[in-house]
Amino acid sequence: MKKIKLITDSGCDLNKEIIKKYNIGVVPLNISIDDKTYVDGELSCEEFYYMMKNSKNLPKTSCPSPDAFLKHFDCEEENILVITLASNLSAINSVANIAKNTYNEEENSKNIHIIDSETGSAGLGILLYRACKLIEEGVEFSDLTQKIEEIKKEIVCYGALDTLENAIKGGRVNKVAGKIIDALNLKPIVHVSEGKVKPVDKARGESNSLKKVADNILSKIDDNKKEKILFVTHANCIDKANKMVEIMKKRCDFSDIVINEIGSVIGTHSSYGAVIVAVN
Repeated sequence: MKKIKLITDSGCDLNKEIIKKYNIGVVPLNISIDDKTYVDGELSCEEFYYMMKNSKNLPKTSCPSPDAFLKHFDCEEENILVITLASNLSAINSVANIAKNTYNEEENSKNIHIIDSETGSAGLGILLYRACKLIEEGVEFSDLTQKIEEIKKEIVCYGALDTLENAIKGGRVNKVAGKIIDALNLKPIVHVSEGKVKPVDKARGESNSLKKVADNILSKIDDNKKEKILFVTHANCIDKANKMVEIMKKRCDFSDIVINEIGSVIGTHSSYGAVIVAVN
């Protein structure tokens, strides 16, 4: 019997192989496109990005009820670690805490610890991957939660957006300015840290944008760390993700490299063609 159950939400953008291998419980958020609501994962990435691109309105994301977490709490493991999408980006962390309080009122036999990852997509995915490895090594629950809190502050996460189309639809960028930026082929570079996504730079063209992401990441990672992990997530652009991996591999050694797709939750904000990279 496994002692520790790991639970997260669909903002992690982890592939099915890793989820299955480590028996990770994933609570899906909801996605609404043109007044029709889907459970995240119900649409394939190709379907989602096609529908989003052809909609005049920006999709909306929403959280499930606490019952979605309660179902996962009903497991054989006595210790449960929940790692969620950043609380600044979603209310899913609050939903998890409501579920924990509800569960504790009825059943007190399990230890449930909830961590705000302060990141998402590749950043959340790599944090979960580290947790899986620690559980595999037999780390005690109390040590695991402490280590994950430490690791989340070490993660370096940057992304290159391909278009500002969703930012324009959502009203975050002026339509005229956004169209000019897209016409000039300028790609925004964003930094994901402390639960916030901040534009920090821009580059002309795909190749330059990927190089700038690599430059930013490699300037901040610990060169002395022996086993570095690379996570690359992409919004329906696998060729670009593979290019990103090759750029990173030429400049740094990694013990593990994982490529995932950006799902509906993060894709609603990143739009199609985005690449998000995390290293720890």
